[in-house]
Formats: sequence, C-alpha cells, structure tokens
Amino acid sequence: FRVGGRVESLAVDEGDAIKAGQVLGELDHKPYEIALMQAKAGVSVAQAQYDLMLAGYRDEEIAQAAAAVKQAQAAYDYAQNFYNRQQGLWKSRTISANDLENARSSRDQAQATLKSAQDKLRQYRSGNREQDIAQAKASLEQAQAQLAQAELNLQDSTLIAPSDGTLLTRAVEPGTVLNEGGTVFTVSLTRPVWVRAYVDERNLDQAQPGRKVLLYTDGRPDKPYHGQIGFVSPTAEFTPKTVETPDLRTDLVYRLRIVVTDADDALRQGMPVTVQFGNEAGHE
Repeated sequence: FRVGGRVESLAVDEGDAIKAGQVLGELDHKPYEIALMQAKAGVSVAQAQYDLMLAGYRDEEIAQAAAAVKQAQAAYDYAQNFYNRQQGLWKSRTISANDLENARSSRDQAQATLKSAQDKLRQYRSGNREQDIAQAKASLEQAQAQLAQAELNLQDSTLIAPSDGTLLTRAVEPGTVLNEGGTVFTVSLTRPVWVRAYVDERNLDQAQPGRKVLLYTDGRPDKPYHGQIGFVSPTAEFTPKTVETPDLRTDLVYRLRIVVTDADDALRQGMPVTVQFGNEAGHE
C-alpha cells in the first residue's frame, strides 16, 4: 500500500495465481473517506470565495458603503464645528485646555472614521484588488490539490495487482496496522521473465545490450530458451556464491539482466541456467 492504515481484508493467500488489476487487499477506508469529504468541502469554500472576488461587490453593498460615508461626513462636520467653537471659548478663557483637547480628539476620531468609510466605498466601486483575486485563486488551487491527494489516498487504500504472477508470501493478516509502503505480499511476476547472470571480464565484450542469447536449463539441455540482454552492470563485483561456471571461478564478474522472450511455465524462479553467446557461456 502507498498509504498506511489498518488492514481490513486480504483476498489472496500464498500460492495463489493473480491477474493484473485484481484486488489483493484493502485497508480501512473510513479515514480516507472522511479526509475526502473534508477536501471536497474545502474546495467548495475556496471556490465560493474566489467567485465572490471575481464578481466584486453588489449594488446593495455599494449603497450601504455610500450611506456610511454620508453619515461619517456628517459626524465629522459636527465634530469640526464643535472644535472650532471650543477654540473660541478657550481663547476667551471660558473653557479649560482639557476641554479643548477633548474636542480636538473627537474631531480627529471622526476624521479617521470618515477616511475609513471613504476608502471602503472607493474599494467597493473599483472592485477587488488583483492581489486579493490572485490570493483567492491560489487558495482554490491549493484546495483542489488537496482534494486530488485525498482521492488518490482513498484509491491507494485498495491494493491492486500490477501484473500477472504467483503469490509467494503473505506478510500480514487482517487487523495489522501498516505504515506507508509496508510489505503485504511477495509476488513472482509471470511476465516478463528475466534472468540474472554473470560474465567474466574475458567475455564481457560479447555481452552487449540488445544481443540475443541462448539459455539452457538442466531439465531441457537440448532445447534452449531465447533471450536478449537488457542490462550490463557498469561495475565489477565479486563472484556470488550461487554462481557455477564451467571454467575456474574468477574473482570479478559483471552482472547481466536478460529478458527471456519465449519463457513458459517450466522456467521457474531460482532455477539455474547457462547463458550462451558465441562459443562461450556464463551462468546465473
């Protein structure tokens, strides 16, 4: 599984043949279904906000903002006139300096309220700023990406066979809690069939990618399989203990990957084969 969770069910067991696309097992879907619902709601909210930003403000909102400006203007005019009167009274020593300061403070506050109302009306009439629209669009795209990830996570909570093959081992049972990428099954793929072989440096020049070779097994020494070299390791390694060669064992060999083009059910995993190109041979 590419996501973690509790194993809900397993549909196959060791030794079963499987087909590409077959459901092998499932995690508990509930957490991923809830996450998907949340992601869908997030997209709806972000889409609505973005649509509002594009549409701008309604006529009713503009009218309300204009009324607020008119009201703020009246309040400012009153505060300004009151302050002017207080200045005259202060000059004649009728009021204290504290009374004059209170009138000035009220005038300044009314002026700030008027400016705020005017700015709001100006914004309503000109529409939303490009930066605000861009931010709303980015929020929508982020919500859409989260939705896509939630959909993928729900899909990945079902384990699907990638290819035809045979189930070799079953590592967990229903109820097991798995981490992301945890092993559930070991599968031997039916196709393509490939052979890991090794060649010494003396025969390395014959092992070129794309070259066709013959592969012999102990069970059918007179009827070889046909293969094609797909990969040659660029670095040498010490001869693996499992390799048997007709000549003396060499210290260093190069690993080959050979795709068998006419494999059948008689060619099994782990079976030793002899690879022949030209008059020489290499072994698995």
